[in-house]
Amino acid sequence: MPAAARRLRKTTAFMIVAIATMFAATDYAEARKGGFGGFGSRGSKTYSAPPTTKTAPDTAAPVQRSMTPQPAQTQRTTPGAGGQAANAQRPGLFGGFGGALLGGLMLGGLVGMLFGGGLGGFAGFLGLILQVGLIVLLISLAMRFFRSRQQPATAGPNPFERAPDQNAPKAAPFSFGGGGASGSASQAFAHPVTQPYEATAADLDRFEEMLSEVQSAYSREDYAALRQLATPEAMSYLAEELGELASAGKKNVVLNVKLLQGDVAEAWHEDSKDYVTVALRYSAVDYIAKRDSDDVISGDPDAPSESTEVWTFVRSSGGEWLLSAIQGTG
Repeated sequence: MPAAARRLRKTTAFMIVAIATMFAATDYAEARKGGFGGFGSRGSKTYSAPPTTKTAPDTAAPVQRSMTPQPAQTQRTTPGAGGQAANAQRPGLFGGFGGALLGGLMLGGLVGMLFGGGLGGFAGFLGLILQVGLIVLLISLAMRFFRSRQQPATAGPNPFERAPDQNAPKAAPFSFGGGGASGSASQAFAHPVTQPYEATAADLDRFEEMLSEVQSAYSREDYAALRQLATPEAMSYLAEELGELASAGKKNVVLNVKLLQGDVAEAWHEDSKDYVTVALRYSAVDYIAKRDSDDVISGDPDAPSESTEVWTFVRSSGGEWLLSAIQGTG
């Protein structure tokens, strides 16, 4: 085989493998799209979306990092046309992209044989098909493994579809407003007994204080203070984020935190613990800088920006409130 033909064959094989790997990586990225939008635990409601509120009209990001076991999912089989449609969405190894790839290779091999490659060239081409087939098989098995680990979150009810709670705390400037409705409990805890809990004005004032305290401790990288303000689980995720920033030579500076609006999404009692999930819209000077030179990498160190998040607080009976979970919105 001429040297030019051998180089062309190697280049083509490399491009095919690169394209297959790119598609696999894209598929995996799509599976993780949304990043780690939420972390921590909300008890039996961890994997149920908290109700939307006036402060956070968009559904909160699902909790994707949690030590709470996910609900067991039952695989449903629909007979007839429905079952056939479900099966049609799961192409085999030689369906979809894999089938198109190998089909193109076969067509290219036949054309090469007809235009001077001969049977010798076609035999070498069959070896290339075998190699690519093995690669596609490995990628397919890996993607099935990653997909099996993805568990979709369950949407919760919209509190604005229900009558407002007349006994909820009244809204105040830069404080918390009325309460929302409770969401459904997760199946992961075998239907734990939950009871409504009404957050007091003192609770809401404490949550406002903790918003600034947590942000300030995070900005200072004060692990001792974070341990006093958050559950061990939530603290571990915050420490992980700080560690990733530090290893990259960066730091997150958060200053002048001010609560602009807040309201209760849901509050309940279970397993001798009180849970309150609140929506928070706040302003803060928030930017990323280099650790060694303080040069700004992203964000504005001179102007505050607004953020809306959903925080969940928990306390044991008679204990102090602790940050238990944070979820983004939008």
